[in-house]
Amino acid sequence: MSVKQESPKILIHGVGNGALIKALKERGVKEAFVMEGRPHLDGAKVLCKTLLSGKITPTLISDNMAGFLFYKNFVKEVWTAYQTTDTQVAVCDVGALMLGVLGKRHGIVLNLFPSAKRRQEQAKPAEIMRFDSKRIAPVGVKGFVPLLECVPKKYITGICL
Repeated sequence: MSVKQESPKILIHGVGNGALIKALKERGVKEAFVMEGRPHLDGAKVLCKTLLSGKITPTLISDNMAGFLFYKNFVKEVWTAYQTTDTQVAVCDVGALMLGVLGKRHGIVLNLFPSAKRRQEQAKPAEIMRFDSKRIAPVGVKGFVPLLECVPKKYITGICL
């Protein structure tokens, strides 16, 4: 299988605000991969709009595409949202730990930025059963929807903003 990609990009996970856009612009970022952000699709609905308003072109990916991007060397750094941090861990949007592990394995930096959206620890199981208001899972299927997870500091390169 051949996949054409012009140049490595930043991978962004979570919802940022104007401060994130400013930091990306200062670094010369013109385009970035954006994880969709299930179950609420915050990356697709919110972050993509924020990036476009800052003249940064987003390329939307499904959340489970991150490993493929690392494997194909399509990313050079990752930025993910965090809720809180201390000396041991950062509480981040779910999916950040996977990005940290992938980053460590592939030698890619993981930077954190403050989340523009406060999250509860877990969503209702029914929220994973729908996509764009349409039920996608059969009746009788259970759902597990954590929205936050702890990322040990050993996976984090920097905390920005």
